[in-house]
This record gives sequence, structure tokens and C-alpha cells, in this order.
Amino acid sequence: MRLYLALITLSLIWGMSFYFIKVLVEGLGPWGIVFVRSALGALTLAAILLIQRKKIAWKSIPLKSLVLVGCMNALIPWGLIGISETRISSALASMVNATTPIFTSVLGVILFSVALSARQWTGILIGFVGILFLIDLDITQLFQEDLIGMGTMLAATVCYGFSSQYTKRHLQGVSVMAIALMTLLTSSLGSLVMMAVTDSFFPLHQTIDWNTIFAMVGLGVFGSGLAYLLFYYMIQAGSAEFATFVTYLVPITAMFWGWFLLDEQIPPLAIGGLALILAGVFLSTRKTAKKVHAGDHAVSSAK
Repeated sequence: MRLYLALITLSLIWGMSFYFIKVLVEGLGPWGIVFVRSALGALTLAAILLIQRKKIAWKSIPLKSLVLVGCMNALIPWGLIGISETRISSALASMVNATTPIFTSVLGVILFSVALSARQWTGILIGFVGILFLIDLDITQLFQEDLIGMGTMLAATVCYGFSSQYTKRHLQGVSVMAIALMTLLTSSLGSLVMMAVTDSFFPLHQTIDWNTIFAMVGLGVFGSGLAYLLFYYMIQAGSAEFATFVTYLVPITAMFWGWFLLDEQIPPLAIGGLALILAGVFLSTRKTAKKVHAGDHAVSSAK
């Protein structure tokens, strides 16, 4: 139950992220967005540590692996997403982002010797078909879109797939807070370098207004800091495939926010898409959920 609650919460948070990126990208640029969301996210996690009066044992953690995950799960894909959203719509970007579970599964089999059952593959494919229903997109339209925008977005999903599997394999014993904080610190420093290299330091005095501040806080505090605590928890307690299934739910929650905040209409096909996505999630994650439930029961019995 905790895993599914984390999945739903994260999808609600990330359902607003592509909108926030679209709001910020013109004024801040792709790498400016990466820096702002990473820095605010890192400050949020640091504040949580101070409030809880906890410390991270930095000397005992695999620093190189954490830096690699920070690059592959934040710095590079976030920069690529920012670039893509200068060329394609946020709706299309979220649809392409929904290929993440497919790349996660394929890379898991090829690079990390992950064994997936036929039922799990079926669930992944059913979920992706649900995405197509959800946004009412003719697959042939993909070939009519900006190829650079599409390509950079696909490259971002590959990065997510690799980093999710790598985290599950190599960082299982590291605390979720340490992974999330190091991810955001790496991304903060790396984005500063990229801003210098690309000469894209943004003029803050020209871009900040209340809408911008709202988008910064939403993307940084919630969409980066708190979101990555949930994401890495789902990888460790569940699986890389389970965690990346959140990208199937993001278009649904984006539609929910549009309906709730902007009174936008939800297309009829979205209901069928939602049913397919939920069926796909159930098929692909039933085994994981059972394992986690059994583990929680064993811990409770031992107390």
C-alpha cells in the first residue's frame, strides 16, 4: 500500500512539472531551469535534515556511483527535457516521457541481467497503449513533429531508464535521503558548468514575477526535492520498473490538474486510457507489491 501511495503522490507532483518547465524555459533557458530546480530541491532536503537533526555519513557512501546517478537521473535528462520543450509541446513531451518504463525494462535486461516475466512485459505494453488512448494521439503524428525535440526527449527517457536500474543494482544499501541530496547537488554544480559553457546565465531581474516564482517553487521544492525522496524510495522498496511506471500516470494527473484548476474538459478516450494504464500497472507490479507487503508483515511480526 505504501508503494502505491508513493506512486500516486509522485504522479500528482510530476503532473505539474511539464507545465512549470514550459513557463520557465523561455526566461531561464534549459540549463537555468536545471540549476534552479536542483538548487531549490537540494535546499529543501538540507532543511529537512536540519529539522530532523540527522546527518549523512558521507565517508561511507559510494560517491562516484552517486555522482553518476546525479548526472544520469537529473543533470542530463533535465537539460534535455528543457531543450525539447523549446521545440515541442509539453503534452507531447509528457507522452514521450511515458516511454521510460519501456527503456527501463529493455536496459534492465540488456545491461543489468534483470529477468522480466511475460506478464510484466504485457503490463508495460498495455500501459503504453493506454497512454496513446489517454492523449488521443495518432502515432503517425510523431513523425510530423520536430525531430530534434523528439530525439532529445527520448534521450532523456533512456537516461532515466539507465539510472533507475543502476540505482536498484548499486545503491540498494544507501539511504534515500543521501541518494536524493547527492543527485540534486551534482545536478546543481553540473548545470552551473553548462550555463557557463553555453553562455546562458539568465538575467533574473528580467524574468522573475509571481508566476515564475510559483513555477520555481513547484518544480524545485516539490518536483525535485520531495519528488526524488519518493522516487528513490520506490526503487529501493519496489523496483526500477515500478518506480518508472509513474511516467504512465503523469499525463493522467496533468489532465486532472487541468480539470481541477482550469476547468478543462477530459476527453472520453481518457477514461479508456486510464483503465488500460491501471491494468498495466497491476499486471507489471503485482509481484513487487506482494513482496513488499510480505516484508512489511514480517517486520511487524518481529517487533
